[in-house]
Amino acid sequence: MQIGPYRIEPNVVLAPMAGVTDKPFRQLCKRLGAGLAMSEMTISDPRFWRTEKSLRRMDHDGEPAPVGVQIAGTEPAMLAEAARHNVAHGAQIVDINMGCPAKKVCNAWAGSALMQDEALVARILQAVVAAVDVPVTLKIRTGWCAAHRNAPTIARIAQDAGIAALAVHGRTRDQHYTGSAEYDTIAAIKAHLSIPVIANGDIDSPEKALAVLRHTGCDAVMVGRAAQGRPWIFREIAHFLATGHHLPPPSLQEIRDILLGHLQALHAFYGEPAGVRIARKHLGWYAKDRPEHHAFRALVNRADTAQEQLALTRAYFDALIAGDTHPMLAA
Repeated sequence: MQIGPYRIEPNVVLAPMAGVTDKPFRQLCKRLGAGLAMSEMTISDPRFWRTEKSLRRMDHDGEPAPVGVQIAGTEPAMLAEAARHNVAHGAQIVDINMGCPAKKVCNAWAGSALMQDEALVARILQAVVAAVDVPVTLKIRTGWCAAHRNAPTIARIAQDAGIAALAVHGRTRDQHYTGSAEYDTIAAIKAHLSIPVIANGDIDSPEKALAVLRHTGCDAVMVGRAAQGRPWIFREIAHFLATGHHLPPPSLQEIRDILLGHLQALHAFYGEPAGVRIARKHLGWYAKDRPEHHAFRALVNRADTAQEQLALTRAYFDALIAGDTHPMLAA
């Protein structure tokens, strides 16, 4: 898939997720096979650009190209200025959020709420595309609700405005993340556009990725929640799409090493105690498919320091690797 001057290979993309796709997670997913990793959304209001949270979200030092940054907001001029600001701070692709279903975002008339006003969508896209000399992409849902599934119209507006690629989540805003994603609307969008289209929603396995690509004719797939605690899903999908064969699952040793490296990156990026606190949700996701999940979470959640969190995690996995059927006792 080509986005402006950037060849996105493999054609498996990490979805932007608030509170998840920070720099440590993006770097990890890219290392494990994601062709592109979009940042969590950055607010367009300049009053908040100097906050600690925003400055961290704009930290792209050492991140492999292309650096994709998602912005969110309502006012065309403000979004255009946010795009310029982020490009000045390292963004090589600017993504506009019109897909977030969160109430606090939609109540501010941002995210997927914007899909209700097609004229405003056009003004926003035109303003942002004109503001920067890097590719601008857009993420949307299939519509605001089942009775107003206007994503095909928004998609044509986007292409006419100069958007370089479009990602579509196969749910309406009122579905949030419930029910099942539908791909017929995405297929209809792809059939009428010449720009790359990325399919998103419920892509949680190599087989599902292939099925969605075949059904929609899209150029790439976007993986979100399925990557939480399973960042190697990108190489699994990429290998399956390229060869038709499955990679062997990662060994316990590799999972241990990936997780310990991720924890260390979080501790370094956020410092203590924030890094320890933020790491807890990732630890829960890594263990979610194991029968000891709840006991493991209870164990690591009592760690108050980075050193203790790393030691408990290492001891737990070392016990599993040694064949201990009660790893919590060993930890």
